[in-house]
Amino acid sequence: MSNMGTFRTAVEIENPARRGERRALEHVLVDTGAELSWVPAPILESLGVERDKRLKFRQANGTVLERWTGVVVIHAGGTRTADDVVFGESGDMILLGARSLEGLNLRVDPVLKQLVDAGPAPAAAGAGGI
Repeated sequence: MSNMGTFRTAVEIENPARRGERRALEHVLVDTGAELSWVPAPILESLGVERDKRLKFRQANGTVLERWTGVVVIHAGGTRTADDVVFGESGDMILLGARSLEGLNLRVDPVLKQLVDAGPAPAAAGAGGI
């Protein structure tokens, strides 16, 4: 993988059922091509994050693998969001994926290679209001 346009950031992971206890992850690869974020299973297990469902993922080389997912609170770029994350196994990369970035309302600044506020979120305005 070329490192052109890629960068790493720090995040913190928290179990939504046990707020206040966080695990810091340094040098997490920001990957807008990955839908979900990937966190090492031992970190999620140490926080008591439950395995909710098993999903299949297609890798860039075409192989398909299965991993468990669970719900966490992700802290990054001065904000937080709840999201499903993958229980990463040995050899898996640690990633901050596109869905987490959207929930955090952050976007990638490719020039500065950092996460920045994405601005106001889109909203649908109704003709008659609520």
